Amino acid sequence: MPEHHVPAHQGIHPPKIETFDVAAGTNIDPKGFVRSVDIYRAEPWGLYMGRPADHRQFHYMESWLLPSLRIRVTIFHFNPGHERDQDYYIDIGEFTASEDSWRSVDHYLDIIVREGRDAYLEDVDELLAAHQAGLLSVEAASAAVLTATTVMSGIAAHEHSLKKWLAAHGIALQWRSPAS
Repeated sequence: MPEHHVPAHQGIHPPKIETFDVAAGTNIDPKGFVRSVDIYRAEPWGLYMGRPADHRQFHYMESWLLPSLRIRVTIFHFNPGHERDQDYYIDIGEFTASEDSWRSVDHYLDIIVREGRDAYLEDVDELLAAHQAGLLSVEAASAAVLTATTVMSGIAAHEHSLKKWLAAHGIALQWRSPAS
């Protein structure tokens, strides 16, 4: 299991909100930074985003927002020395689309997937602390737990494969590697 983050009681934050401005070709991260996006691609079941990242641990990220499943699936392209034993990082939350942009509200829970091997849940303590602090309603917290258990069960029932579980929902994610 991974190391735990800072205990929730030492700095719980409100749900992270992110904007995916397809028309402008930008991504406004939870801290308000406007990031240039290389590519957006919309499918009937979701939105793909690929963009560079100036993070010390990774240099590029690819994400799919899948509103009907209440998840965001991300592949991080790690910098040397920061590699992690993970294939996919799944955020649990709410994802909504308008004509020109999408919006995400993160509901704290994350799932780390090692394709064909296992998946594990992170940040339950953050979810509970956020609810206790009044930052997340009972309905939103319950939906997050239900989503996480559905995703975990689905992946396990499909040979620990996110790809196979998504295929059962008619979803085939396509990824693109960065040029650099």
